[in-house]
Amino acid sequence: MSIQWKGVMPAVTTKFTADDKLDFRMFEVNLKAQLDAGVEGIILGGTLGEASTLLEEEKRELVKGTVSMVNNQVPVIMNIAEQTTRGAILAANKAEQDGAKGLMMLPPMRYKASDYETVVFFSEVAKNTTLPIMVYNNPIDYKIEVTLDMFEEILKFDNIQAVKESTRDISNVTRMINRFGDRLKILSGVDTLALESLLMGSHGWVSGLVDAFPRETVAIYKLAKAGRIDEALKIYRWFLPLLELDINSFLVQNIKLAEVATGIGTENVRAPRLPLRGAEREHVLGIIARSLESRPELPDYKNL
Repeated sequence: MSIQWKGVMPAVTTKFTADDKLDFRMFEVNLKAQLDAGVEGIILGGTLGEASTLLEEEKRELVKGTVSMVNNQVPVIMNIAEQTTRGAILAANKAEQDGAKGLMMLPPMRYKASDYETVVFFSEVAKNTTLPIMVYNNPIDYKIEVTLDMFEEILKFDNIQAVKESTRDISNVTRMINRFGDRLKILSGVDTLALESLLMGSHGWVSGLVDAFPRETVAIYKLAKAGRIDEALKIYRWFLPLLELDINSFLVQNIKLAEVATGIGTENVRAPRLPLRGAEREHVLGIIARSLESRPELPDYKNL
């Protein structure tokens, strides 16, 4: 299955049981909601997926289990966030063996690599996997920016195909299109800038709040691409208070609370993360409750 690098691709949360095991039963409930809404890929093992807390064998279980549940309806994409080049290559090879159809890939973790080191890092992984790669470009959170000049170098590899654009600079979408045309597929990686990014020409949206609100997320994408901007904007304005839960250090807990409210998740997180409490919890619950009270009616977006 080839990846088109378009549409809404959820960065899914990892579901845990109350005793801290992988919860495939609830995970399947959420996956079904995503697929029913019309997403075009499933991304595992990102920040929302609490990948830094997962054991190696759990990551492999997660890929294999998701591939089985999705059953070729959409591609399964595994995030690669490793400290070493060797580790990233091994992780990519394991994901491929376990049935993933693509990779999302961060620059080296915990080491602020130079531009040259970052280019070599991506290049070496690209040379050692047949899977297509989406570069996760998030200098705000991960302190390394993949510049346009760096993309010029790594795009020499045919399997580096897309970028999750999270620089927070909307004009960067236009710069990329001007320089690379259709060679580099652009997916918005910041929920609160997603519609703006789509209107500037992004091909897709790697979303977080889609985990709790899949239909609304896909509807915004479909309406925007169909040129029905006013309808997309109306839903997006309703959605924004929820989307802001994603640009927060407690984004995992926030989004899992939203999943509980929409019946497609649990609040269980893995330590050192802990469920929200006190005023912070009440604040988030209030945002979710007010949004559910005014949840919009959606048009027949699937047939656009």
